[in-house]
Amino acid sequence: MEKKDRLIELRESAGMNRRQFAEYFEIPYRTVQDWELGNREMPEYLLRLIAYKLQMEKLVENGGDSDEQK
Repeated sequence: MEKKDRLIELRESAGMNRRQFAEYFEIPYRTVQDWELGNREMPEYLLRLIAYKLQMEKLVENGGDSDEQK
């Protein structure tokens, strides 16, 4: 699974739209948009940190893992 697809999956699992997600993580909206559209590639460590934070705050289960991941 590509990072952009994983990011979208995490965001949707948390029940957030892009604007809410960007505000929640204090990331510029345009950056999140570029990551999801594939215009920019987000760092792998940041994707893992986002998944961890969502899991620890009980916004998603198991970091939003799907059967298709990796």
